Amino acid sequence: MIIHNVDVTVIGAGPAGLAAAVSARKNGAKKVLILDRNSWLGGILPQCIHDGFGVEETGTSMTGPEYANMYTKEAEKLDVHFMQETMVLRLNKNLEITAINKKGLHKIKPKSIVLAMGCREKTRWNILIPGDRPSGIYTAGVAQAFINLYNIIPGKNVVIVGSGDIGLIMARRLKFEGVNVLGVVEILPFASGLPRNVVQCLDDYDIPLFLNHTVTYIEGRNRLESVTIAQVDKKMNPIPGTD
Repeated sequence: MIIHNVDVTVIGAGPAGLAAAVSARKNGAKKVLILDRNSWLGGILPQCIHDGFGVEETGTSMTGPEYANMYTKEAEKLDVHFMQETMVLRLNKNLEITAINKKGLHKIKPKSIVLAMGCREKTRWNILIPGDRPSGIYTAGVAQAFINLYNIIPGKNVVIVGSGDIGLIMARRLKFEGVNVLGVVEILPFASGLPRNVVQCLDDYDIPLFLNHTVTYIEGRNRLESVTIAQVDKKMNPIPGTD
């Protein structure tokens, strides 16, 4: 087992992890180590090819890859250490981390730990969408990775559930690729994303936004065939006869 004694260990090399590591070095931590299971740095940023990142820090609007590259270079300049393709197996009460990668098992003994593991998208089951279980149903993040990283179009006709910023941005991105975006469905009476994204991603491309609506059924044997939506009342329950 390989032993590492460090001041700060950051678990996760996404934007939060990189920023935390940079901040730790700037504030006196002598040895900072970042652990990440991926082979790349930046977390989800490499698949976010739209701009809008870094405006507050730099005054310049950058794409996700540019923003990740900025923080990666700054971390490298500050001599932050990285262990990529590394999976954390255990964190005990003594703040000792057990991790594994191609080189074997590692025991990391930091004085402080920052958890920056990101988040997970909600699936259709989390938001209680009933129906069949065909292929062709993806989270927005997975669809974004398909297009921007792997050059795979997820479908010809698309319905997006949820009007958060990633949903709005993906509506426009799919439109750019020639996909027929049938609409964005939002259960709330207002869009969840930024107003500018509603304008730039939906209004500018004539993509419908169905407010106060929800998906009531998904149908398809092998591949997704149809999506049924309906209006909701003030308690967010589907209104009969509005589908």
